[in-house]
Amino acid sequence: MTKHILLLLFVLSTMTLAAQQPVPVKPRILISTDIGGTDPDDNQSMAHLLMYSDRFHIEGLVSSPSYGNGSTKEILRMIGLYEKDLPQLRKHRNGLASTDYLRSVTRQGHRGNAPYIGYAEASEGSEWIIRCARKKSTQPLWILGWGGLEDLAQALHDAPDIQDKIRVYWIGGPNKKWSANSYAYIAANFPNLWFIEVNSSYYGFFSNNDSPDSIRSTNYYGHCIQARGYLGKDFKTYYKGEVKMGDTPSLLYMMDGNPSDPTRESWGGSFEKFTYSPRVIFNRTTIVADTVTFCTVMEFHFQGPVINLRPDSACFYMETIYKNNIQRWPGYYLGNGEYALRYIPKQAEVVNYRFTSGVAGFAPGEGRVVVTNSWPGKRHATDYQLGANWFTDKTDLSLYDGKIQGGKTILKWRSDILSDWAKRWSWLAK
Repeated sequence: MTKHILLLLFVLSTMTLAAQQPVPVKPRILISTDIGGTDPDDNQSMAHLLMYSDRFHIEGLVSSPSYGNGSTKEILRMIGLYEKDLPQLRKHRNGLASTDYLRSVTRQGHRGNAPYIGYAEASEGSEWIIRCARKKSTQPLWILGWGGLEDLAQALHDAPDIQDKIRVYWIGGPNKKWSANSYAYIAANFPNLWFIEVNSSYYGFFSNNDSPDSIRSTNYYGHCIQARGYLGKDFKTYYKGEVKMGDTPSLLYMMDGNPSDPTRESWGGSFEKFTYSPRVIFNRTTIVADTVTFCTVMEFHFQGPVINLRPDSACFYMETIYKNNIQRWPGYYLGNGEYALRYIPKQAEVVNYRFTSGVAGFAPGEGRVVVTNSWPGKRHATDYQLGANWFTDKTDLSLYDGKIQGGKTILKWRSDILSDWAKRWSWLAK
């Protein structure tokens, strides 16, 4: 028995594995991902999905990069690595998805942000969502969002009838920041959609609080993944093997218990209903006395010169600084001298910004806004009013993992989750 296997057995012996609750039926899922973009945690989560593909009916793998250069090329590359490991995995588990099938359900979605209206034009990805949603089935299609909402918004716009045929588990937070317009379109026009909006709880999956050394994010690769297959070798290229996998809770949610009850305890978190999504409208630049909660839709509306420009055209920008880099958020001309921009802060902080434009007569300006740490926060008259089936991170203060709202609803299962995955990695050991 190799040294690696001995280490693995020691790791597993130090963990108490909680039994997963049975899932009523194998769920139908469609992944919408920005894999290949700026954040490689999607690659880690894709490896997890492929190694657990026996647990799902995977109906689509859609590249939906609202930001960055994500594409189906990266999805297909990951499938290629899985193909090399598949013979070994199949020695231990039946029902793993074939690579030919996975390639056949991979589609390219919309690239980039939606304009102010919230949608643009149909893509292969949005059309595939519609096609899968309309299949005759006794169960819904679960759309697991790892990136932007542009393809989902487009699908709902083009085929409103699918609203009652789909359910959504969306990793928001930073993705919400990049998908402000498509999120606003969905919240405003489809309040009765069945939607789990996870803006913070998922951070609990890669928190090291109260974790034994063997499964700390920086140690797990060496204990459980190193020298295990082609997927294992590839895993090292993302964060030097440190486990992040911020999108994986969407899969975990579908693997543990009845997904029709978001309030239950599950590996993928526990959530509560919310009836409004905060939206604040400013007709001026903000000052430090202005406060919003994180993940609030902030809308800036200005009057300016009447220009000869097609409505919904980007013509000015909001610039912010993130990690010493300038990020630019487009603002749009709505016609009749009206200009508007949406911005969604992803975390508690003080945001400093400035507006710039090449439009003659458009007055630039600078502002600040204080972002607080309790979602969804206080109500506003301009909030989006939601239906009975929207759920989000629990507000109970005892469930915060440090500053992370709801983080403990996932953190508590982390040892069980990673020890279960370690078993599958052991199948690839030589």
